[in-house]
Amino acid sequence: MSRATRSYLLLLLCSVIWGFAFVAQRLGAEHLGAYSFNAARGFLGAAALLPLVWFLDRRARISPFEARAAWARVARPGVFIGLMFFGGQTLQQLGVEQTTAGNAAFVTGLYMVLVPVAGRFLGQHTGVFTWLGIALAVPGLFLLTWTGTGIGPGDLLVLVGTLFWTFHILGVGRVAAHVDPIRLSVAQFLVMATLSAVVAPFAEDAPFAGLLPALGAVLFAGLLSTGVGFTLQVVGQRYARASVAAMIMSLEAMWGAVGGALFLGERLSLQGYFGAAMMMAGILLAQVPTRADRAREAERAASGQPTVVPVPEPPSTALRED
Repeated sequence: MSRATRSYLLLLLCSVIWGFAFVAQRLGAEHLGAYSFNAARGFLGAAALLPLVWFLDRRARISPFEARAAWARVARPGVFIGLMFFGGQTLQQLGVEQTTAGNAAFVTGLYMVLVPVAGRFLGQHTGVFTWLGIALAVPGLFLLTWTGTGIGPGDLLVLVGTLFWTFHILGVGRVAAHVDPIRLSVAQFLVMATLSAVVAPFAEDAPFAGLLPALGAVLFAGLLSTGVGFTLQVVGQRYARASVAAMIMSLEAMWGAVGGALFLGERLSLQGYFGAAMMMAGILLAQVPTRADRAREAERAASGQPTVVPVPEPPSTALRED
């Protein structure tokens, strides 16, 4: 098996884990309030990434002084990115309480087409495939979420959350080339978890009271989705073409729907299937690289640099380098 094939399989497994995390969020919502769940998964997520930071530092032979300096560099951007992360994750979890895991996965995936559109206002080029992706994803969203009188309240919350995810990804893109992205993710998890823990007593009647019955869901979302998912991403993206890897990671939305069907018995209407298919096609189209993207990708490959791809977790672990 070639290194590229192994990389794509690892990224595919990563997208499966991240897609199934929506199932964990849905199950966790049955026992824990949104803020309690996010606080628990956030602190676990930060803890899960620390061994990866240690391993990468050791492999790169980073000195203790250099490690402290690397942590210091992520502190300031980590606050803004953590605030965006808190907004997106909060609205997503509140929305999951009122919608299906599949719907939440597809609606969240809409940020994959919103990021390049928002980037256009910051002077970045938006290719024709992105506009084609929007032309498919927006009516697909309508078909998937329309209840006859409007968009369902849960879907609407998740949809508003995609705006936070969009600015979150753009913020990461501004600093990812200058800081350690794994340390930055630890910082954003800590900011999100701390804010969630502070808000929980005011927003929930019995915060953390359902932690024990929700423990499996919290562990999946906080440890497996974060620690294992990030490790697979870091290893898998090294020998993967960025354009192909981005499309593989976009399948997270589909896996969220598959997980909802397998473990929660969720089913879409015929209209919903059409909407989901259109959204998936739109998301994939938006990942087709422009000529400039292909040129940069070829330049990186020629120089032996690892590729860096948009990572669609959710959302909870979304990173992007432009």
